Amino acid sequence: MPLNRPRLGLCCIFAEQPIAFRKTTAAYIGRQSRKGALDKLSDIAAQNAVALRQALEFCRANGIGSFRINNEVLPLRTHPQLGYSPLKLRGGKHIVAAFREAGAFAAENDLRTLFHPDQYVVLNSPNSAVVENAKSELEHLAELAEWTHADVLIVHGGGAYGEKDAALDRLAANIESLPTEVRSRLVIENDERVFTPADLLPVCRATGVPFVYDVHHHRCNADGLTVEAATEAAVATWGDREPLFHISSPLEGWMGPKPSRHHDYIDLADFPDCWKGRKVTVEVEAKAKELAVLRLMGQLKMVEV
Repeated sequence: MPLNRPRLGLCCIFAEQPIAFRKTTAAYIGRQSRKGALDKLSDIAAQNAVALRQALEFCRANGIGSFRINNEVLPLRTHPQLGYSPLKLRGGKHIVAAFREAGAFAAENDLRTLFHPDQYVVLNSPNSAVVENAKSELEHLAELAEWTHADVLIVHGGGAYGEKDAALDRLAANIESLPTEVRSRLVIENDERVFTPADLLPVCRATGVPFVYDVHHHRCNADGLTVEAATEAAVATWGDREPLFHISSPLEGWMGPKPSRHHDYIDLADFPDCWKGRKVTVEVEAKAKELAVLRLMGQLKMVEV
């Protein structure tokens, strides 16, 4: 990627391209025999490995520098009753090899891959069972990340549970207990309701975990930091790694009733000037998916000096 231009990232799915990742539900799989369930899951996993390669090829062909991989490419793997080892799937060795080949393709073409675990992955819950489930999911995704050359697992801070300081202390302590394969990829993102950059940056500095700066969330959930100050503080947590930011625009404008809701596209005015000219990854969180990424890419090129 050019040194003076952020790489833009596409998140998980496509709006118009015929590239689709298959899913299933616990209710459906639970009605099958164990063999039938594993056969179904084998088919889905194999097709998702193919879809991932197609997604990465699209990104390379269109100058998109990053792709967020769907968390459910191996659906229900960590389910307490229906979970499985990938190598126990029919053709499991070939499925794993296909994901590894997709990861090699990403690495060879300077495509950054990453994962953003779902909201139920909460590391600071006062409920130990919730934390253990979160760790299990992160360990699963860390293995997928190793296959697919992904360097990032993004989590939010979690809940405040009536005591924000205590919640942040639990977050830091539970990060310290994570296995190396998870912790080496873990990054923390501010959210639109609970934890701001000013809340999370001290945790990132204390644990050595990088901070993902979501400027939309910060504009919805402000603190005493300016966008410029939060950007500089975030970059400092990444060391020699490429920082990661998130951009989105409000569906009904900043004066609308719910500015946290995402628009189909990005308003160029929402893209911080201080992000331009930086070697960073900016994930585009917009409902129009690849259309939004490509439009923003074109707009940024037009305003380059």
